[in-house]
Amino acid sequence: MPRLNWSEIDTVLLDMDGTLLDLHFDNHFWLEHLPQRYAEHHGIRRELADAELQPLFHDHAGQLTWYCLDFWSRELKLPIRELKREVAHLIALRPDADRFLAALRDQGKRVALITNAHRDSLSLKLERVELAPYFDRLISSHDYGFPKEDPQFWDALQADFGFDPARSLFIDDSLPILRSARAYGIAHLLAVREPDSRRGPKDTEEFSAVDDYRTLIDGLRP
Repeated sequence: MPRLNWSEIDTVLLDMDGTLLDLHFDNHFWLEHLPQRYAEHHGIRRELADAELQPLFHDHAGQLTWYCLDFWSRELKLPIRELKREVAHLIALRPDADRFLAALRDQGKRVALITNAHRDSLSLKLERVELAPYFDRLISSHDYGFPKEDPQFWDALQADFGFDPARSLFIDDSLPILRSARAYGIAHLLAVREPDSRRGPKDTEEFSAVDDYRTLIDGLRP
């Protein structure tokens, strides 16, 4: 990972799931726990549940509905919030993410959490992991009505939070979202090499990636 020139960065925009938090919780919930509960609720085999759910997930990927607990509760007729609580013990910080956040605060950077997570998902995670004190703002794309994949999200963020894209760093584990941020003009972009601790590294294609937050912390120190 190339060293960042922190003197050129005033604002740091950070994703949550897969970036600050281990993506294992979300992957386990959507790919294992929810399909199992769906199968039990409908009295069908797990294989059939997967066959019914996967096309639905595919159709809504990258849209605000994909991240909306209200939508999935209605669509699947299941209490999604309560089902998430059943596996909430899996919510965990990625290594040294909190130390990185503390270092950003110590260096006087403006820091915003920008997540596609529904406000109820955000609240559940903040119950389990103390993140809020590190941030100037906690922003859900549901506040704006557009996911981060949509150019209109960035316009809404600019109107709400006010930042200079040329002097901002954005870190996210989603390549489509990083491309959306790049198209908006955000100058400093980093992907995440291993968002899910159980799945190993992934190819971040054209983006440099965070392997270890300690590297960023070392670069931040004057």
